[in-house]
Amino acid sequence: MKKLLLALMAATAGLFAFYARADDFPSRPITFVAVFGPGSASDTLCRIIGDALGNELKQSVIVEPRPGADGALAATYVSRAAPDGYTLMLATNSPLSADPHLIKVSYDPIKDFTPVTRVGSFTLMLVVNPSLPIHSLAEMLSYAKANPGKLSFASGNTAGIVAVATINRWAGTDIVHVPYKTTPPALQDVIAGRVSMMLADFTTAMPHVQAGTVRPIAVSRIKRSSLFPELPTIDESGLTGFNLDTWAGFVAPAKTPPAVVTKLNGALRKVIDSPDVQKKFHNVGFEGFSSTPEELGDYIKVQFGMWGKMVKDAGIGVE
Repeated sequence: MKKLLLALMAATAGLFAFYARADDFPSRPITFVAVFGPGSASDTLCRIIGDALGNELKQSVIVEPRPGADGALAATYVSRAAPDGYTLMLATNSPLSADPHLIKVSYDPIKDFTPVTRVGSFTLMLVVNPSLPIHSLAEMLSYAKANPGKLSFASGNTAGIVAVATINRWAGTDIVHVPYKTTPPALQDVIAGRVSMMLADFTTAMPHVQAGTVRPIAVSRIKRSSLFPELPTIDESGLTGFNLDTWAGFVAPAKTPPAVVTKLNGALRKVIDSPDVQKKFHNVGFEGFSSTPEELGDYIKVQFGMWGKMVKDAGIGVE
């Protein structure tokens, strides 16, 4: 009886200590890990949200870009971080939905992370160097078929990898794939004319579209974007069924205490859905919205299956 009483007392003390830690959270800076490099959409979003969250929680938020292996390096790092709520990854479809189908990764995209909240969706547009005689998807496909191997396609993430493979497979073209670690340097080479085209997120590409240094010809999602409604979809422009939708959401390491996740979710939802942050999202071409942890968890599972099918349909094998 005495041993049982001592065990119960120890368990109760541990429970009180757990909730005390949750009440005190955060007592030191929180780190946002961006899966792509400085200047990328993920880095930009981390900084927008980090500033607002820091004000909300009265604690500093550090943004730490960890590019490499299309987001897999960042995911590996976060999966091994202490599950205390102080390290969050702004995950995208790259490390959690697509990478496990494309490369060998050392983490489980479902089991090794705790969902916190959805952040929103990226809109991707197909942009070309303006010196090319290409103003539409139809002209691009016609040019590619007439000039096999002459056009090149830069990719700064898995969306680009899957896109060029799908276009080549579905349209019977021979567009050369040029991989990059992240989007900004890939876009710079498209602007410079060293690469013909790429699929770029609005956040990164829109300033260059407005400056006329790249020409947009289509968006990757099945529906037109409210951010650029006059731009047609790839689906309606000739490649029926083409639909690449990319997303962002915050995840923590597995086994992060539920009370800490609840506190993070509440604070993040408040700042993500605030008019000030929504305005900043709109200014950088991002469609932002929040969710419950459960909604994000279910969404990640669905997206994992969808991207697996897209990778298979594109004829891409695991490297």
